[in-house]
Amino acid sequence: MSMYCAQCQEAAGNTGCTVSGVCGKRESTSNIQDVLIHASRSLAVALSMVLDAAGDSDELPNGESVAELTVRVGRVLFESLFTTITNANFDDERVAAYTWHVLKTKETVEKELRAIVSDDVELPRAVTWSAVEGDLAALYAMIPEASILVDRDEDTRALMQLALFGLKGIAAYGEHAAVLGFEDPELYRKFVQLLAGSMTLDDGDALTQLVLDTGALGVTVMALLDRANTETYGNPEITEVNIGVRTRPGILISGHDLRDMQDLLEQTKDTGVDIYTHGEMLPANYYPAFKKYDHFVGNYGNSWWLQDKEFASFNGPIVMTTNCITPPKAAYTERLFTTGVTAYPGVQHIADRRDEAGATKDFSAVIALAKTCPPPTEIETGTITGGFAHAQVTALADTVVGAVKSGAIKKFVVMAGCDGRQKGRSYFTEVAQALPNDTVILTAGCAKFRYNKLDLGDIGGIPRVLDAGQCNDSYSLAVIALKLKEIFELDDINDLPIEFDVAWYEQKAITVLLALLSLGFKGVRIGPTLPAFLSANVAKVLVETFDLKVTDTVEADLAAITA
Repeated sequence: MSMYCAQCQEAAGNTGCTVSGVCGKRESTSNIQDVLIHASRSLAVALSMVLDAAGDSDELPNGESVAELTVRVGRVLFESLFTTITNANFDDERVAAYTWHVLKTKETVEKELRAIVSDDVELPRAVTWSAVEGDLAALYAMIPEASILVDRDEDTRALMQLALFGLKGIAAYGEHAAVLGFEDPELYRKFVQLLAGSMTLDDGDALTQLVLDTGALGVTVMALLDRANTETYGNPEITEVNIGVRTRPGILISGHDLRDMQDLLEQTKDTGVDIYTHGEMLPANYYPAFKKYDHFVGNYGNSWWLQDKEFASFNGPIVMTTNCITPPKAAYTERLFTTGVTAYPGVQHIADRRDEAGATKDFSAVIALAKTCPPPTEIETGTITGGFAHAQVTALADTVVGAVKSGAIKKFVVMAGCDGRQKGRSYFTEVAQALPNDTVILTAGCAKFRYNKLDLGDIGGIPRVLDAGQCNDSYSLAVIALKLKEIFELDDINDLPIEFDVAWYEQKAITVLLALLSLGFKGVRIGPTLPAFLSANVAKVLVETFDLKVTDTVEADLAAITA
């Protein structure tokens, strides 16, 4: 076997990983994930054909309605694609299990399709190929056909990957909303049609439209997840988050899944075990529903790529709820647990909940282990402030607008997105430090760990770093911008005093970027590199159409940002 993976910012040589992933992904894992993606897109093609054949009818011959089938398949697709995002699942066996589940689902869709279309219609290969559950050899035989490099010229492949990776992010955000009970059948329908298009379209104009439609759907799914989070846990509030430790044993929870956070907090009440967040779980500290737990201490550590040191010093168990896991060190492997779509060979896995609405996961093994562990080793003290999602900033609108009108705030700089381990990412820290005192940084995602602990002061009581939350909360930043556009009665959102200096790492960041472009934002600067999967021609189109930029030197970009 050989591999090719260019889906994240760490792609080797900014062209692609061909021997093993810089993330730690093995060749075999990369290839089996390609097969899972291929199976998922094939399932989307099959369902898309059912939707087309059914027309306006919602009744299917086998008893299931079109809407019910779409939701059922949509759930499978969200989960399967989420597990292929960078740093989510390194376990070949689990990826294979997802693949067989997708193929089994596709068989049921094929039966529906055959019951609708006439017998003389020849169904495409995407609909008919399959593999018997347990037959790994059959999956590996699909690797050449599943490769992203098959039968595509460079530009067509770039557009297809841009849409596909955006759809992966949509799947992740949609999965988070679904586990909270928030689903949209029309979202599933559009997702299925776009995913099918990523496999079947080969015309440049059609693929360009596919990319634009993916961005629009990204806005829809982030709005749905925002509603799911806020209606379930309340609107984030301005919060000073403790970054020190207590003297009791603790459990560290990382990733993005707030429902896992809820289950863990509830099950650890009165156990003598404290809960700390890490990485993208930091924003859980901002939600009112979680503040009632007195054993919820605060945040421990920093960004995902520092976990090898910080997980070791934490001393207690660590729960990885979503992507951002890196190959674990021996110092904490036996204390590491994965759950949901996340997995790593040899690491304990907490079984999924969700056969029934409202069901919880069982964290008893994690809690039992925590009781035997020493308290966390303190690595820092003090507090950091966050909770500036759109509802909170809107409540402060008069203060913010007044500061803009008075000239106290000259510019907002959106520095959202992902963090990563490349040394060049110090650029974002240096930009934050060098920005004039009349600028405010709007942030979301783990990119904030490059500057959220700097003493940058405030402007008339408004902190110069406003943290909206997780990467999906980049939606909040867009809502804030749209609200300011309305307040200042502007015709063009690009007339606002807002600049974008965004860091990217994995596929959810691609979703956010496409969403921003679909909302009409131009002049977005991303870094530290352009995505490796973009061809020169596609990159040129993005530059010419959306004025997309790549980060330059700190000095050059500061001059442009403050102009």
